[in-house]
Amino acid sequence: MPRFAANLSFLYPELPFLARFEAAARDGFQAVEFLFPYAWPQRELAERLKDNALQQVLFNAPPAGGDLAAVNAAWDAGERGLLCLTGRQSEFRFGLQLALEYAGALQCPRLHVMAGRVPQGVARESLFDDVADNLRWACAQAAKQGVTLMIEPINQRDMPGYFLHQQAQAHALLDAVDAPNLRVQMDLYHCQISEGDIDTKLRRYLVGARVGHIQIAGVPERHEPDSGELNYPYLLALIDELGYSGWVGCEYHPRLGAQVGATTAGLAWRTPWLAR
Repeated sequence: MPRFAANLSFLYPELPFLARFEAAARDGFQAVEFLFPYAWPQRELAERLKDNALQQVLFNAPPAGGDLAAVNAAWDAGERGLLCLTGRQSEFRFGLQLALEYAGALQCPRLHVMAGRVPQGVARESLFDDVADNLRWACAQAAKQGVTLMIEPINQRDMPGYFLHQQAQAHALLDAVDAPNLRVQMDLYHCQISEGDIDTKLRRYLVGARVGHIQIAGVPERHEPDSGELNYPYLLALIDELGYSGWVGCEYHPRLGAQVGATTAGLAWRTPWLAR
């Protein structure tokens, strides 16, 4: 049966971030993920997880920044990762080490390392070897504490110019890097917008444990997975049939927005799976 993790950067938007842990546990989630933890002390986040009997299953390495203040400002400044950006290796390495410190404190086994946007006028293909080199170094560091790194194709509508936007690109990087702790983060929302044919791609890529994490949302509005053009009852059953045993991250915006109780009110789609 699919195991669902609440993405606390998206769900429970009416609540302060630290209050979202309790809300997720109250709604029956046993695991959480989010974008970035760096604005909060490690100990405080670890206590929220422990107090609510939650597992931290995924978060992102910093999108940029050579110190903590820069890390916490990077996303709002438009930074979307450093893997493909030459000349910023020391910044990338600082961010990865910071992420690994948080992963240790939160007992989190997975980190998403963002690829970044292709610089204007640069051919995407010319950056492949640099990305692979950065990932080899990062995987070696992460392996020291048993952490698996994730790379995620993201659609060009939501994130124009992002280096990775096709499943095949991500799997080509897995082949090139050849590290046992590198996996693909397969977000079905992004995959549908970028290339579609979700059934075939699940059947192709879930073989051999190359996909380490799945995320879901309705398409095109990125609301609950019971609306939009994707048939999630079918897709979740297929994921189950194919033997995927990892987590499925609920990375969507509640259709009722920041109304009180909006996330909880929209969880009816999950009921059939909890009853199994």
